[in-house]
Amino acid sequence: MCRSIRTLRSSAEPATTGEVHAAARQYVRKVSGFREPSARNEAAFDAAIAEIAAASERLILALGGGVEDGPDRKPHGHPHPSTSRARPMGRAEASRAITA
Repeated sequence: MCRSIRTLRSSAEPATTGEVHAAARQYVRKVSGFREPSARNEAAFDAAIAEIAAASERLILALGGGVEDGPDRKPHGHPHPSTSRARPMGRAEASRAITA
């Protein structure tokens, strides 16, 4: 799970609905302690994401920011810890990691 949620309110560019939804999903994951819900908890998980996304959008707008329709423009670049250990880096990935 990610440790921080990106700031979405910016004077430079409006947040997208995809970014707001991604932040809400990240928050629900952190609070619930689950990366993905079980079949039994999926409805509650999805309802919480929708409610938090709606509240976040209202907050951004009330603070003078903007929200436009669109995908998450800045997807999180780090994979889940369990998947990052499962696959060794190739040469190209290793050289990018060194120069980053």
